[in-house]
Amino acid sequence: MRRKPRIPPAPLPQRDGVDPVRVKLPPEGAWTTVRDHLVERLAAGDGVIDAMLRGGEIVGADGTPIAPDAPYVPGAFVWFHRDPPAEVPVPFPLDIVHQDEHIVVADKPHFLATMPRGSHVTQTALARLRTELGIPTLGAAHRLDRLTAGLLLFTVRTEERGAYQTLFRDRRVHKEYEAVAAYDPQVPFPRTVRSHIEKERGVIAAYEIEGAEPNSESHVELIEHRAGLGRYRLTPHTGRTHQLRVHMNALGLPILGDPVYPVVTGPVPPDDFRRPLQLLARVLEFTDPVTGVPHRFVSGRTLGAWSAYDDWNQ
Repeated sequence: MRRKPRIPPAPLPQRDGVDPVRVKLPPEGAWTTVRDHLVERLAAGDGVIDAMLRGGEIVGADGTPIAPDAPYVPGAFVWFHRDPPAEVPVPFPLDIVHQDEHIVVADKPHFLATMPRGSHVTQTALARLRTELGIPTLGAAHRLDRLTAGLLLFTVRTEERGAYQTLFRDRRVHKEYEAVAAYDPQVPFPRTVRSHIEKERGVIAAYEIEGAEPNSESHVELIEHRAGLGRYRLTPHTGRTHQLRVHMNALGLPILGDPVYPVVTGPVPPDDFRRPLQLLARVLEFTDPVTGVPHRFVSGRTLGAWSAYDDWNQ
């Protein structure tokens, strides 16, 4: 069986907790120089690649800057840092619930993405933790939506990351969420919601297909209610995108602050932190696959629509 060629380690350090971009030059192509390929592949603005090459910002596997006229070498790797997009700082703390030599458990605020992607790069939990804790090898074992607050598990050692990610893949992590939504006495609880959820790439909202074989399951309990609002415990038994938000909406009880369900209301301005989605990843419970130690972590956060309703609705 033919082995994949080994990828060399990045010759550039992280910048603001973000790894450098790695580009592998295709085995076939009509490019004469590395510069020609990068200009075509990255569709960069006029002169951007040329300026980076002149400044020694694009390097090979040994860390040596690529010359502007360096010949094209099929299969070679090059690295560089992109200039991150302008980001509005998320003005909330990222609390550490637990840290040892294997894992870090963080309590993420609303509006902070889990890891760099798209327009969210440095303002992500992963980038911030790598910088604040000084652990460049830190990696996410799973993710939460940017609008959801609560517990996130990160791994310290690259070689152990797969073991922790497998816990989530194999559904061996007990997760409990908390949500605030309308209270309807006509909707009985507790109950289990099952449906077939699909999420198309590039489309914001997921949707349910009526009559299709269920691929998602959530258990919903009403903890308490007052003034027309309910506080709910949500236990997902599967992990479809937006699953809890879709299931609460299907019950006629969309989660407060949701800009997607029941209707997409448009993107929230990046500097508007007034009405966060009232969904919190409250509990993570699992047996550590490396140490064998049983863990149960509980978020210290509260949902503003329940704890400070008047302030949240200003």
